[in-house]
Amino acid sequence: MKHRSLVPHACTVTALAAAVAAFATPTSAQSMQVPPASDPLIHEIIDAASPDRVEADIRTLAGFGTRNTFSDTLSTTRGIGAARRWIKSEFDAISAACGGCLEVRYQSGYRSYTRRTQPGEQVPDSVKVVNVIATMPGTVNPNSYVIVSGDIDSRASSGSDAETDAPGANDNASGMAGAIEAARLLTEHGPFANSVVFVGLSGEEQGLWGGEIMAEEAVEQDWDIIGVLNNDMIGNIAGIDGVVDNTVFRVFSQATPLEEYQPDGWSYRRHGGEVDGPSRQLARYVDRITETYFVNLDAKMIYRLDRFGRGGHHTPFNNAGFPGVRIMEAHEHYDRQHQDIRVEDGREFGDVIEGVDFDFAARMTAVNAAVLTAVAQAPTPPAEVGIAGAVRPSTRLRWTMGDDANLAGYKVYWRDTTEPQWTHSRFVGMVDEYELTNLVIDNYLFGVAAVSVDGNESPVSFPTSRFR
Repeated sequence: MKHRSLVPHACTVTALAAAVAAFATPTSAQSMQVPPASDPLIHEIIDAASPDRVEADIRTLAGFGTRNTFSDTLSTTRGIGAARRWIKSEFDAISAACGGCLEVRYQSGYRSYTRRTQPGEQVPDSVKVVNVIATMPGTVNPNSYVIVSGDIDSRASSGSDAETDAPGANDNASGMAGAIEAARLLTEHGPFANSVVFVGLSGEEQGLWGGEIMAEEAVEQDWDIIGVLNNDMIGNIAGIDGVVDNTVFRVFSQATPLEEYQPDGWSYRRHGGEVDGPSRQLARYVDRITETYFVNLDAKMIYRLDRFGRGGHHTPFNNAGFPGVRIMEAHEHYDRQHQDIRVEDGREFGDVIEGVDFDFAARMTAVNAAVLTAVAQAPTPPAEVGIAGAVRPSTRLRWTMGDDANLAGYKVYWRDTTEPQWTHSRFVGMVDEYELTNLVIDNYLFGVAAVSVDGNESPVSFPTSRFR
């Protein structure tokens, strides 16, 4: 199916003002049922995010003393073993409340490391790394997943110190509490078209081990991961730079896939798309959802995989070819990260409860819940998006039409090449090709999203093939 759109030359806009609407919206498009611009359910879920519940969960996680990857696994009150059993019990309780809508399990694997038994002596060893996963299977696309993660583990000044208190209130009890609260919020309204996964990942501080283990399973089982939302430190609003701000957060994203996962025959350098890989589209999606559903809150997209010289648990998924972003506070306080609890010259160090703003953590949780709900209810992103228009006065887009039961049609996006966010869009209905006349391909970037009958959209798919 093909649809043609006419866009007048810029120089004729004034003369054709009366006719623009007719040209921009052909007769066939005028009769289309355009989905709504927002979903009331998402507003309801946002409003239900509870600072009190998030605070209680953060306090419980911090109360385990340390959650270091090498800490006690047998105690019922201290160490990472007690923490992960408590997280599983919370997911189990949430599942019981929704009639068993979650599949809750442990996932484990071993990772090698080197330990010191005495000064100058290093001994190879291994540790069992355990994740806690709760999956709400999708009703339309059960093998399509949107994932929200937090980290179970914490650390003191030394990442291998299993004994020193490391409450990790913000890093990363806040992110873990956010994943648990998101499960509470979504299970009250699910299941959705796509599967939703809530997960606590371990071994982040030693080498992103938990994410590696989960990504390996995803590859082995051929999961279709639409996106990973990695929440790592979502509870601090007072930065070491002196700024106190609860109105902005950051979204870090990889620009393009690693070379081995780039589409055959497509050159991001030559054809465009240097900042338009799937993870960057997911970051734009988070930004758009925030803009649509939240007041006085801004998602600041950072064009970088992660903070300079540092890492997070979305990276193993990116390394395996999956889209993923890191969501976190805008202003970090380094005295409250990776530090033994102490006071030096009147300066306080340590990641303790007093450094967490629970209202902000709940708001960040609501952002995650909104994005999860939107993606979970949307059709899967359009596949095999191609583009044509070289030395022509128009741009054509072509894609493979999906068969999702909730599919209402497709939306075409475009923007100037220097714009960070999509600035123009048009719902084009149930077609698999669309032409934008007088929109020269050289001057813009283009994409296509799938739209559900209730108005929820997939992340934008950037064209990565050419046709004539």
